Amino acid sequence: MSKRFPLTGLFVLLICAVAVPSTSAQGPTLLESIGQDRPIELAGEPVPLEIFDVRSRYEKEMLLTLWDRPQVLLWLKRSTRYFPYIAEQLRQRGMPEDLKYLAVAESALRPHAGSSKGAVGYWQLMPETARKYSLIVDDFIDERRNLFLSTPAALTYLQELHDRFSSWTLAVAAYNMGEEGLTAEVLEQNTRNFYLLYLPLETQRFIFRVVAAKQVLSNPSRYGFDIADQERYPPPAFDTVDIDCFQEVPIRLIAEAAATHFKVIKDLNPHFRGYYIQAGRHRVNLPKGQWADFQGRLDDILTAFSSSKEMRLYIVRAGDNLSEIAERFGVPLAALMIWNRIGLKHTIHPGDRLVIYARRLEQIPTP
Repeated sequence: MSKRFPLTGLFVLLICAVAVPSTSAQGPTLLESIGQDRPIELAGEPVPLEIFDVRSRYEKEMLLTLWDRPQVLLWLKRSTRYFPYIAEQLRQRGMPEDLKYLAVAESALRPHAGSSKGAVGYWQLMPETARKYSLIVDDFIDERRNLFLSTPAALTYLQELHDRFSSWTLAVAAYNMGEEGLTAEVLEQNTRNFYLLYLPLETQRFIFRVVAAKQVLSNPSRYGFDIADQERYPPPAFDTVDIDCFQEVPIRLIAEAAATHFKVIKDLNPHFRGYYIQAGRHRVNLPKGQWADFQGRLDDILTAFSSSKEMRLYIVRAGDNLSEIAERFGVPLAALMIWNRIGLKHTIHPGDRLVIYARRLEQIPTP
């Protein structure tokens, strides 16, 4: 019988030393990395490192950022995919380009990033804030997940915050903690200098996370990150079409009309939730070259779909439950829920109509 020994502090440190490559092996030492030979600023506003508290908070975020080298590598790879669009939007509005690093600190440039408080998307907008700036957030669409829809909303919000506080640093702080909360702290503490304000700890850290992202991503070679252009992710390429859906449309049929796969449509349109697009007019991103006569192809597919013998309606009877119905027709319970847009907690009643498809796994073509 083998014995189990507790991990001592020294043993844990040894494991960490083996598991995490040292900075000196891939670039400057940690001390060299946080050393500064020139002033640091964010959006044209200086970061006063001569203040001990400011310097210690800056160094903490820099060290934590550089310790997680895989994460920084992903930032660098994603930045070439998303920064060009964000930077162009900032340029058109006359806003500082440094604000693009806000999206890195918020979401690591991930469309489906979410917080426990309900913020979602590249810019981590709360539902009420997103709706205030004309984004759709409901059970079927969440435009916070779409970079090209959410970026203008986030930048308009930031510009309004700057107009209110006359400082980009305070605007970013307000973006994180809310403008009313920041206004209350400014009034109570009698200063408009972010670095002299005592704010919630998350907001105190947030500015320095943005600064750290800027420092590393704007000069990656200094910190030991040398990435060839071909290793970086290219900007997304797609065509956008307006389509009219006279009924609820399965996304798999959108994919079929575009000669592609369900996953491709979902990846190009992360704001569409679930498996269906609701009736109405929608803008849809398609793979490059698939826009010509897309609506015509989709109409033909929908006509065939509506008359298909694959689909049948089942009238719920007394005593039925979803699991038994799925078993009776030999379909997965999860598929039954997808087809009918219902969840496990949904209660069915006698007389309800359920859509059931006769398709079988062996009927799906292999790649």
